[in-house]
Parts: sequence; C-alpha cells; structure tokens
Amino acid sequence: MKEIWSIGAVSYLNTKPLLFGVERSGLMRMIDLKRDYPANIASALLHDKIDIGLVPVAVLPLLEHYEIVTDYCIGTNGTVASVALFSQVPLEEIKTIQLDYQSRTSVNLVRILCKYHWELDVNFKPSAPGFEKNIQGNEAAVVIGDRAFEALLQYPYVYDLGQAWKDFTGLPFVFAVWAANKAIDSNFLDGFNMANGYGVQHIDEVLEGVEYPLYDLKTYYTENIDYRLNDAKRQAIQLFHDYLKALPPLITK
Repeated sequence: MKEIWSIGAVSYLNTKPLLFGVERSGLMRMIDLKRDYPANIASALLHDKIDIGLVPVAVLPLLEHYEIVTDYCIGTNGTVASVALFSQVPLEEIKTIQLDYQSRTSVNLVRILCKYHWELDVNFKPSAPGFEKNIQGNEAAVVIGDRAFEALLQYPYVYDLGQAWKDFTGLPFVFAVWAANKAIDSNFLDGFNMANGYGVQHIDEVLEGVEYPLYDLKTYYTENIDYRLNDAKRQAIQLFHDYLKALPPLITK
C-alpha cells in the first residue's frame, strides 16, 4: 500500500467540517495535505500532482479516470450564501459578467443559468485578484468562497446560484466532490470517509473557538451547505454535466 497519499483541499471555510475529523485522526500520518482555491485543486488533480482532491464537479468530465471516493461533498439544497452573482443593477440590466478566476464549477453554472433559466444575453470576461471589490455599472460578477460573505454586505443585488439552480431544476446542487484519479487503498478510503463525517456530525465542536464576524457559520454549515452526497445530488451532477456539454465554448471579452 502507498505510504503517503497527496490530498488537495479547498482553502475556504466550507471545508472546515470535512477536514475537522481528518486533521484529528491517525490518517494524517498518511496524508500530504495541500490547500488552495478550487480551480487550482482541479488543475492539480488533472495533472496528477495529487491523488485525491476536493474538486469542482465541472472538472470531472476532463479526467481520463476518476472515482468519487466519499459520501460527502460541498453541496446545497437552496441558498448557499457563498456563491452568487453580485451587481449594482437588477438582473435584466446586466450586460457583462466577470467570472471568478478561483472557480470552475460556479462560472459554468452561471453560464447555464444565463442561457436556460434567466435567458440573459450577456458577455463574459475573466477576472483578476481584487475584482470583487469593484463591481460597477451594468457589469456583474460571480464571486465564490469566503470573499462572497464580504460582497453580501457591499452590493444591493445578489443572485444566489444555489437557489437559482434549485428554482430552475428543483434539484440540489453540488459544487465539489472528493475525487481520485487512480485506485486508492480501500482501508484508507473507509477511514477518510468516516473522518469526513465526524465534523459534519459535530458542527458545534467544529465551531468551538471560531469567530467569524461576517456570517453566522452555524447557519452556513447546517442550513446553507448540505454535505451529504445523496442520490438527488448525484442526479444534479449528471444534469449539470449534460447542460455543460451543450454550452458553446467559453469566449471571454
């Protein structure tokens, strides 16, 4: 059996419950844990720089081989709070959308919603660090992760992408799953799965000593994020992939 498994985890608050048990388990002696934003974790798994990654579901079709390896995910059954389209103007007045450079799934989700749900004809453009602090005029932006909590306090128009998908499809949404690009020892995976579940089942313990002034994290972990990867979420992943395949290539201006 391989002695050390390289694992990539998203460096946002939403992963804290998943990693809580892992970091306190004996598994850590077998783990080289790397943290980064979602797009970089996706790239690491694609280029075989890690063995397991908490990766955006948009990257899964690009992998030559993958297996979803736990019963847990970063998902939502409605309002997710930390993934949204932010704007100074109402939805129908938006002409351009900046796409968060840290994202792979959410930027494609907003493209699906614009085409099939909101029926918006907009231009898409790439973003650069700091873009979320200066969204002006009829230009909106997708912002994900912890930076979205700051944006919630800054912009008058907020379109939550988890809720928009729910309104559109009636399904929950999955932003990221634990996926492996190779065969992983089953005993390790069993332990890793159990360790993921520990924090999800002990949110009060996860929150001990944690102060976060921008948003109530208990609400976030118990109402906004839905960590269990069930059949409805697997159905949502497949539907997302079906819509993704139907989208034209992304052209940014």
